[in-house]
Amino acid sequence: MALNDVKDKIKLLHDFKVQAEDAETIVKLTEEMESIDGALLEEAATIVKELNKALDRFELTQLLSGPYDKEGAVIYITAGAGGTDAQDWADMLLRMYVRWGEKQRYRTRVVEKSLGEEAGIKSATIEIEGRYAYGYLSGEKGTHRIVRQSPFNAKGLRQTSFSGLEVMPLLPDESIDLEIPEEELEISFSRAGGKGGQNVNKVETAVRITHIPTGIAVRCTEERSQLANKIKALSRLKAKLLVIAEEQRASAIKEIRGDSVKAEWGQQIRNYIFHPYKLVKDVRTGFETSDIVSVMDGELDPFIKAYLRYKYSATMAAVGIK
Repeated sequence: MALNDVKDKIKLLHDFKVQAEDAETIVKLTEEMESIDGALLEEAATIVKELNKALDRFELTQLLSGPYDKEGAVIYITAGAGGTDAQDWADMLLRMYVRWGEKQRYRTRVVEKSLGEEAGIKSATIEIEGRYAYGYLSGEKGTHRIVRQSPFNAKGLRQTSFSGLEVMPLLPDESIDLEIPEEELEISFSRAGGKGGQNVNKVETAVRITHIPTGIAVRCTEERSQLANKIKALSRLKAKLLVIAEEQRASAIKEIRGDSVKAEWGQQIRNYIFHPYKLVKDVRTGFETSDIVSVMDGELDPFIKAYLRYKYSATMAAVGIK
């Protein structure tokens, strides 16, 4: 563990102690008063509530040990099988993750969004800057399935749709120690869509880079120049390759087998049922809730916590520790 990490943990534990003492002092003050001060008790209850949240978050960080877990995160959302319904579903997921980031008080930006023909989005990219954002969100990678009455069907028939999520760490360029030979890259340019000034849709500023040996590709459209988009796309590709290599325990980039999220039936990590009943259930951990409204408003921490515990238990079991 690095010295800075030790210092951070000591400071955090000191903050916990101060909060607990503040709440205890308030309680003692109210006990000594002749009449109960409701405002003081409410203040103590608020401190305890915030302390519980902070302790919960601290517990989660103890489950994170990956080399990139402390970094920010980049989320890629892509509409899958389901046509217009899938594109609308991708837009709902975009809002859900933006709300989650805001509730964590992370700096959250939608840096790219490709609109659907009728509704929703075809794809979007979110950058979330904040400590441990990648560690918390890495388990969200996969296919997300929704079942609901379609708002785009005149008969209101039940529709199943899919959207895929990829999550990469938001790594500073200087921290990415990886060189990729030029001959292994296929770079193409296209016109960027959406708002962005007079250059958009007139100049080919959007960049797509494919790593030929693995077939892994990234696309960047948010910058105003082709060069800036190329630099950012290459940085994201390197981050993606590094993470996939770590996941697959590859000792070199050339050993990577390729990695893609298939947004289709049988690939889902989580189901969101809006009709005929309300339920959100994680296929991997079994964690579920009927409060689908809160989940869609960014209340994802119970699912994140359940997955991190599931992953930690699986890792311990793999090395023979119960």
